[in-house]
Amino acid sequence: MNAITEADAFQRRFPVTGMTCASCVRRVESAIRAAPGVIDASVNLATESADVALSPDADPAPVIAAIQRAGYDVPAETLQIDIDGMTCASCVGRVEKALSATPGVVSAAVNLATGRATVQARAGAVDQTALAEAIRKAGYEPRAVTADRAADSADRDAARAADMAHLRRDLIIAAALTVPVFLIEMGGHAIPALHHWLAGSFGQQNLHIISFVLTTLTLFGPGLRFFSKGVPALLRLAPDMNSLVAIGAAAAWGYSSVATFLPQALPEGSAHVYFEAAAVIVTLILLGRFLEARARGRTSDAIRHLMNLQPLVAHVQRDGVFVETPLEAVAAGDVLQARPGDRIAVDGVVLSGASHVDESMISGEPVPVAKSEGSEVIGGTINQAGAFTYRAERVGADTVLAQIIRMVETAQGAKLPIQGLVDRITMWFVPAVMAVAAITFGVWLVFGPQPALSFALVNAVAVLIIACPCAMGLATPTSIMVGTGRAAELGVLFRNGEALQSLGDAKVIALDKTGTLTVGKPALTDLDVAPGFDRAEVLALVAAVEAQSEHPVATAIVTAAREQGLTLADASDFSTDVGMGVKARVSGRDVAIGAARYMAQLGVAVTALEADAARLGAEAKTPLYAAVDGRLAAIIAVADPVRPTTPRAIQAMHALGLKVAMITGDNRRTAEAIAAQLGIDDVVAEVLPDGKVAALNRLREAHGAVAFVGDGINDAPALAEADVGVAIGTGSDVAIESADVALMSGDLNGVTNAIALSRATMRNIRQNLFWAFGYNAALIPVAAGVLYPATGLLLSPMLGAGAMALSSVFVLGNALRLRKFNP
Repeated sequence: MNAITEADAFQRRFPVTGMTCASCVRRVESAIRAAPGVIDASVNLATESADVALSPDADPAPVIAAIQRAGYDVPAETLQIDIDGMTCASCVGRVEKALSATPGVVSAAVNLATGRATVQARAGAVDQTALAEAIRKAGYEPRAVTADRAADSADRDAARAADMAHLRRDLIIAAALTVPVFLIEMGGHAIPALHHWLAGSFGQQNLHIISFVLTTLTLFGPGLRFFSKGVPALLRLAPDMNSLVAIGAAAAWGYSSVATFLPQALPEGSAHVYFEAAAVIVTLILLGRFLEARARGRTSDAIRHLMNLQPLVAHVQRDGVFVETPLEAVAAGDVLQARPGDRIAVDGVVLSGASHVDESMISGEPVPVAKSEGSEVIGGTINQAGAFTYRAERVGADTVLAQIIRMVETAQGAKLPIQGLVDRITMWFVPAVMAVAAITFGVWLVFGPQPALSFALVNAVAVLIIACPCAMGLATPTSIMVGTGRAAELGVLFRNGEALQSLGDAKVIALDKTGTLTVGKPALTDLDVAPGFDRAEVLALVAAVEAQSEHPVATAIVTAAREQGLTLADASDFSTDVGMGVKARVSGRDVAIGAARYMAQLGVAVTALEADAARLGAEAKTPLYAAVDGRLAAIIAVADPVRPTTPRAIQAMHALGLKVAMITGDNRRTAEAIAAQLGIDDVVAEVLPDGKVAALNRLREAHGAVAFVGDGINDAPALAEADVGVAIGTGSDVAIESADVALMSGDLNGVTNAIALSRATMRNIRQNLFWAFGYNAALIPVAAGVLYPATGLLLSPMLGAGAMALSSVFVLGNALRLRKFNP
């Protein structure tokens, strides 16, 4: 027992998994109490947790290690923190390093585009306070993410709006101060008459003093943000983009100030002023930051759109009357009312009434869906002309819309494998640029023409200013944000960033048959009548008989008759011959339905429809015959029909250069018939779930990466085994844990949309990375003056500042093109 009392301790709760009995409790308690810094411990088997009293300076990590040594585990939890002040890829690396070094943290990933850190930590081992302190020590400001997503989004929007307002104000002030400096210095060079007039009216020294005052106000007014962040980062030996700007602008301003007030301190002929460079640098970079902030705001439009789908109030039944109630007050089991034009408040089941509901914002399907008693409705969708009441089934974080938002946010915050290389490079980028600038200064000072000091300064400043780690940091996350957001609008949900990259690399699309290629339930596909019979009449008679049966084939026939508005008479004298057929008397007529052998048993010749029977057999459909009053009346086929959109989807997959395979547990004859009908390349039939896994491995070895498309329930092993698992949902079923990608609708075209969007996003990322790296690789040497010996060309720091500002804007603008992606 420690000398410190429990009154001095701080309490920490650790979830513990793997305990099964009281002896486990004692074992865990003993292990924890032996850990350094522990004053007391109490383990609860029912809650699967350990309440631990720790001394004030104790580290929770040994407690977790003790639990694990005892044979149990502390699960990881995910914490999210918004971070203000990050401006470039170097910032990302430093924040990740600071968070990862915090005791208890397993991993940390920071997204520059969203400004958010996602931290994986052992539950109970670290809290938001410790993470926030680590972020502050790295030089940035943390902001906790609240559990209320709407409030959190509103806070982030408010913070973004405030930042935009400050940027706009600073940009206007900087521009107003910079224009006169630019006209004094550069206007005089461009227009000799203006130069003579200014020098004659004010005097050259007075013009320098005016430029000094205006530039000083620019740098230490609107431009102070670069110094307040860049200088501390420099002192921590962790320079960032702000450090480059601060050093470059300060160098130009300082040199010019000496040339203005102490020209004798400089070598003869080198007392030139560059106030316009310092002022224009700050103004152009502020312009770039402003444009960048506007573009960044647009990258998260999809999330805001999804959040705006949720109404603020609902009409809830209270004491028999429907009253407006705040959405957060709605509980599962409440009865709600949907009036014409209302947005459905939460997920539920219709109790009474009927209407059509526009679910396009959830599923991407444009056609309104009919709703009646027993139908499921989804929060965020729009009721059309009718009215109905419904019972709340899922509210708050459990709704489909909340799940979608979570999945999109998770995917947007993810890092693709390609980002790892970018992060490693950008971590060293700013120090490397500073080293290049120093070398540039030294080379020009020693080997440059006179005035060597002026050349050295201008070129070193140009190197500092033209470098743009911002573009490299934004290249990948902005494309992911826009791409996954656009996918959500199309009813495609990427559960993680890796799926976004992997799906585009797939060479084979393996499809389940039932429920994926087909509708998933039996339906009447064919009814051809013999001469002298009316189709509607025969269908009504047959359905009247089948209504007495519970067989799936009978259900399909009855459903088809009712969908066609036919009235079914009552059947009498119903009898069934197992494995053969059924018969009954309907409206005074004898009706029999069954296989060919049943017709032969009844003495009914089927010769007239044998050609139709052969055609149906070739299509892997089993024909049934109907006889009325002892005469052959029709041939009928019931099957699981191919979805109307499937043929076009298969064609689109082939157009994308993909091999298409079908893996099914159905019989081979049916599978091969459907494959021939749809043009599928490879068929694996009559396999159990583990056989599907083996088939996927075979396809992978033969062709490369495989994406498997299934319904997310029976196909869980195959979805998990595939390089990318794609689950076809139904709008109300999106929590499919086995899949990497979930489609909100049953339309197989969603798969081709997802693949095409994945490829478009990865192409966009490659374009951004090529630009970001190519820009820096090409222009930093130019800024250093490598072209000067051959061409006499030097890059002005002002042009460097403009190029740097536009570089990030280009990357963001290119990413935003994905918003216009069309299926």
